[in-house]
Order: sequence, then structure tokens, then C-alpha cells
Amino acid sequence: MPDAKIMATRRWLPDAQKTINSMANILAIVGRPNVGKSTLFNRLTKTRRAIVNDAAGTTRDRQYGKSEWCGKEFSVIDTGGWVVNSDDTFESEINRQVNLAIKEADVILLVVDVNAGVTQFDMEVAHLLRQAKKETVLAVNKVDQFDQQYGAPEFYKLGLGEPYILSAENGLGTGDLLDEICSRFKDTVAGEDLEELPRFAIVGRPNAGKSSILNAFIGEERTIVTDIPGTTRDSIYTRYNKFGKDFYLVDTAGIRKKAKVNEDLEYYSVVRSIRAIENSDVCILMIDATRGIEAQDLNIYQLIQKNKKGLVVCVNKWDLIESKTTADIKGYERAIRERIAPFTDFPIIFTSALTKQRIFKVMETALHVYENKQKKVPTAQLNERFLPLIENYPPPATKGKYIKIKYCTQLPNTQIPTFVFFANLPQYVKEPYRRFLENKLREWWDFNGTPIQLFIRAK
Repeated sequence: MPDAKIMATRRWLPDAQKTINSMANILAIVGRPNVGKSTLFNRLTKTRRAIVNDAAGTTRDRQYGKSEWCGKEFSVIDTGGWVVNSDDTFESEINRQVNLAIKEADVILLVVDVNAGVTQFDMEVAHLLRQAKKETVLAVNKVDQFDQQYGAPEFYKLGLGEPYILSAENGLGTGDLLDEICSRFKDTVAGEDLEELPRFAIVGRPNAGKSSILNAFIGEERTIVTDIPGTTRDSIYTRYNKFGKDFYLVDTAGIRKKAKVNEDLEYYSVVRSIRAIENSDVCILMIDATRGIEAQDLNIYQLIQKNKKGLVVCVNKWDLIESKTTADIKGYERAIRERIAPFTDFPIIFTSALTKQRIFKVMETALHVYENKQKKVPTAQLNERFLPLIENYPPPATKGKYIKIKYCTQLPNTQIPTFVFFANLPQYVKEPYRRFLENKLREWWDFNGTPIQLFIRAK
């Protein structure tokens, strides 16, 4: 086994969570709502991943990123605002997520608002941090003008040492703050880079059970789950490395029809879900078994197809279906494939995140689709199979011209399996014959769940 210190410093994949048992330095940003935590998170990570809005309570789940200062790399956790005794449905869940972030972190950054002064919420969070006995740095944010810095000494009463003045919006004071944060980190030993791991994006309509199935996968409440559609706002990356499997799961916000998106926050969430699809290898499309496949599910599938991603269809909430005969299951599968046609070579799994029925089969299938997406077929095997077939079943003649396909090969280093057939008159090969060739590829080699590109070129 590699040395623990070497394992500790292996880099995070972009936008992904390092394993918690690692010794990598982790900074958690905490504070009450609307003090600028997400703005600071975006500045430290040099991204725009965290949604920033004037509405309090925008951030709910923990958001992970990566930062670097003076040659020292560390991970950053953005948390929801700490609240007590509010009417917010998500209050208790947000507070629990904050507590989990505090436990994970090596250094905690408490962010306060210079304009609001010391509030009761600030005092309660400070008390919580003193009890945690973790390295804590105090940042007084929103010091956008010079004379505002004179309000900083008031925050000495929080009992967390010297307050560092800061403007997350324009970057004022971030250098001194990062110097202090990095001085609190433990030294780590440089090691090898971790090879890229598969990324599986869980996508679907709101309230289809995406967050529930992710929590069921990892065995902990990683994301907030409620019956309210739109609970998840950010795309949450989580590493799974159990039972000999190692990959990243991405929980995304539900994607609704444009006409129904009437909040800025939801718009940003949908944009991030689309980006998560673009950055994934395989998409797990969640369908609500009680509602069946709907028009919006097809729209999401179009996004997956457009970005050439592997596909696993997961029919969730199967425990709520009364009739589960073989005929019912086959009928359900047939309905899904008919709606998604002409691409029908993808796995369909009936699951329940609540009862954990067949959830591990979803992971195994997603890994299998990922392997299919990376599959390489030797050129000799391709020609051995296809040349006799093409000789017996050649492309139909067009305008009295006979088409001859003499050679085929798979292109290297492509996003999805890509094959080229060399012909004397490629322009006359029609779409039905292309589909015929693709179907034979899928019949002879297992490309279940992955799209295939097929080109006809002049020889």
C-alpha cells in the first residue's frame, strides 16, 4: 500500500471531492446566510461554480472545490448559511451539512458581514466553532470601501482572534487572508497524480429521486432530500471507492421545461446540470415510475445524446408500483425504448432509492457502459467480420453506380467508439445502410449504453 502521506497529497479531480480519510488540507467556509461565502468560494477556487444571489439561503448542499496559494494546494468547502429558529424548510438539513463540513475540515473560515456588525447568529456560530476546537480564521467581508474597515475591531468580541478585512467581491485583503489560512495547514508530502476516474451524472426531472439514490449509494446523507421539487441547486460531486470500485457520482438539479423556470436560482441550477452532463462520462437518467416517461425526460435524453454520453435509464420509485409482473416490466421497457428510438441499445433498471432495491446494479451497469465507451476493436477483427458481410449484402446501387466498401477501422483517441468504412462512392451510402452497419457492430461487440459514430470515407 502507498504511504499515507503520499496518498494525502494526490490532487482532486476538477470539481470533485477528495476522499475524507485523506490527509489533504481542507478549508471549510461557514457563516450565517448572505455574508458572501459563495462569492469567496468562487474567488478562492477561481471558478463560478457556486451560485451567487442576493436571496439568503441560496446555497444548501456542501460544495467542493480546489484552490492554491504560494505553491500550497488545498480543498475548499462552501456551506449553506447557519440559521436557527427560522421558517425555512431546509434549516435543519443545512445546519447538519455545516456540521459535517466542520468535521471534515482542517481549518475553518468564519465569514461575517461588516455592514451588519456582530449579530446573534454570528455569536452562535462562533460558540459552535470554539467548541469544535478546530483552527479557525475570522474574515470580515464586504469591506468594499476604505472607511468600512473601522468596523472590523467590533468582531474581536467573537473570541476567535484577529479579524481579517476582506472584500470577496473585488478581492481586497484575500492575499493576507490566504497567508494566514495556509500557515494554519499541516505540511503534506508531494505525491503522484491520481489518474482520472469515471464520472457518472445523475440527471432527470425535479423530484425523480436523484439525491435519494446518491445518498443510498454512499450510505450517508450527502445531499439534502425533501419532497419539494428543486431542493438540489448545485451539482454535487462525490467520490465512491467501495467494493473495489472507484468513480465520481454527480448529483444534479432537476431540469424542468424553460416555461416553468421562473426563478433566477433555478435557471443557474439548470445551467450547472447541463454542464455536469457535458463533463460526465455516463449519464444515469432517473425516471419517476409513478409518472412514466414524459416529454421532459426526452428533452434531457436529447441533451445526453447531443453531448455523446453513455446512458443508463433508471426507473426509480418502483416500490410504489403495485403490479410488478414480468409482462408489466417488459411493457414499461418497451414504452421507454419506443419513446427514445431510434437509439434503443441501452440498459433499463427498475430501482427504489427508499428500499435500496437494485441500486448497486445501477453502479455496476454504469461502470459496464463506461467500459463499453472505452472499447477498442482490432482492425483485423473488424475486417474479418465485415468484409464477407458487405460482399453478401452490399449497399444498394444508386444512379447505376455500384458501391464497394473495401476496408474498415476504428479511429483512436475518440470520445466515443468511432468507425470508418472506406468506399469508392461514399456519398451514395444512405442512412439505412449506416444503421445496418451500426446494428451489426452492436450485435458482434458489446456497445450497450454507448453511442457509436460511423463514417463513410473515400478510399
